[in-house]
Formats: sequence, structure tokens, C-alpha cells
Amino acid sequence: METAPAALPVPALRVHELRKTYDNGVHALKGVSLEVAPGDFYALLGPNGAGKSTLIGIVSSLVNKSSGDVSVFGVDIARQRDAAMRLLGLVPQELNFNMFEKPRDILVNYAGFYGIPRAQALVRAEEELKRAQLWDKADKMSRTLSGGMKRRLMIARAMMTRPRLLILDEPTAGVDIEIRRGMWKTLREINAAGTTIILTTHYLEEAESLCRNLAIIDKGVIVDQGPMKSLLAKLDVEGFLFDIEGALPQTLPAIDGATLVAVDDHTLDLDMPRAMDLNRVFAALNEAGIRVRSMRTKSNRLEELFVRLTGQHVDAEAAA
Repeated sequence: METAPAALPVPALRVHELRKTYDNGVHALKGVSLEVAPGDFYALLGPNGAGKSTLIGIVSSLVNKSSGDVSVFGVDIARQRDAAMRLLGLVPQELNFNMFEKPRDILVNYAGFYGIPRAQALVRAEEELKRAQLWDKADKMSRTLSGGMKRRLMIARAMMTRPRLLILDEPTAGVDIEIRRGMWKTLREINAAGTTIILTTHYLEEAESLCRNLAIIDKGVIVDQGPMKSLLAKLDVEGFLFDIEGALPQTLPAIDGATLVAVDDHTLDLDMPRAMDLNRVFAALNEAGIRVRSMRTKSNRLEELFVRLTGQHVDAEAAA
């Protein structure tokens, strides 16, 4: 007797042929389809205006779709909106809590909107504030918190309903690297405990460090998606910037398989296959009388992929 194949798990998020055209005629989404597996840590990346915010707005029921289907753990957001929203937590980029409330009250009141009894909400608030390292600030006015603390409070608030899917829109925007890395630890703990996370970020180092799968959206379409490692493995080129002693000659040496361009009188930009021996480049430069003072990589691997697919660099500080 043949054994029936095991049923595939229901996706945490399924988006199929999602389209959105605004009243002004802008086609923000042009048939977007993607699936996020339960328990995944998933990155949604794209330049400004690519459609990320529209996609998140539709998934979180804040924006009406033009056509297509969206479901959260198999629950259709159009036909069963309330049930779907109970499975989802959203941390928006904007700080949208009352700065004159205390963190404990913010969390308890938020839980009350979802019908969670006050006694249970108080217990959860303590758990989440401790996880966010804000317990000592539980009864302080929220406006006195630092920027990083306010960001952590937003995550703690979203976790009060114990969402199975947590969407984070630029959660570390505007905070310094030390605070950002502390938030990464918290997010890893939340994901390890079973919560599926979707992250949008302009810090590509953040996405590469945290996420296992990703989709890159540009001009309303998904230009590539899949496992982080598989997408990065497509890159067969690496780039370097050389700082040169003295002025560059008018004619640069030709290096078979590589591209060498002068950025200015003292800087060279090199793109070369990963399999190429860098010593070949140095030998050609030395033969041309060019002395390298120092070198550095041009970007991280995910940024290389992002630029290749979208043709745009991400200015994280400007975006923040």
C-alpha cells in the first residue's frame, strides 16, 4: 500500500498576482507573487518607490488591492480580514504610539484592542518589556525614551498579540550600529521561538545577516527571489577600489577578463571574476608603473546583487 505524500505546510504569507493602481494612475504593483514559509526570516528589498510599502499596506489591510490574492496562514485577507489580522503583527517605520503614555500602558491598551483580558495583558507586557530590555522603563513617560528604545517598544507592542507573522518595516532606521545589532539579537530570538518575520530594510548588511530568503522588488515587479545563499551565489564578479600613490597615467593597463576604470586621479575601480587571481592585477599595475597604496572592497555581496538587479544603490542614511 502506497503511503500518501506528506502535505506541504500552508505558507505563512501567500501573495498571488497582486496588483495595485492608485487613483492618479500610478501602477504600484504589477502582478506580484511570492510565498513565505512558516518560521522563515524573509527580506523584502527594493529602492524607494519600488512598491514595498504598497505591498506591506495591502498585506496588513491598510491599503486596498486592485486585484490578486493575499492569504496569511491560509486565511484570505479579503474574505476573512479580522481572522487574518489576528495572525499578523506590524511594526511600521513611523513611531505611532502616544509619547505621553507609559510603555506598560501602551502595551496593555494595545492588547485590549484585541480582546486580551487585562490580567493576561499585564503578564505579557512584563514579558515583552523584559525581552526588549525596557522593563526598567515600564512606568516612565515614553517620550523620554531614546530612539532605539522607542523602536524596541514598537516591536514589543506588536508581539503582545502573539502574532504568527511579524512584518517589520525599516525597524532599525535612524539608530546607531550598536543599538541596531542589539535589536538583531531580539529579532533572532523572536524568530527562533517560531514567529515568521518579514523584514524591509535599507541596511543590506542587516538583511544578509538576518534573513534566509528574500525577494527584490523594483518598479512594482519581483525581479528576483529565493534563498539568500542561492541568490548571492549567482554573483561571479567582485569589485575593489585601489588608492594609488601619485597620479594615474593617461592609459591604464588592459587586464583580460577584468574592467579597470579611473574614478579620479588617485583612485581605480576594478571589477573582476571571483576566480581570477588578484596577483595578475597587481602585476599588470606594477608593470604600468602604478603603485597601490591601499585597497578596499566596493560593497557587500547583497549590495552587488541589489545594484545588478535594480540599477540603484541604497543610501541607507538618506532613507532613514
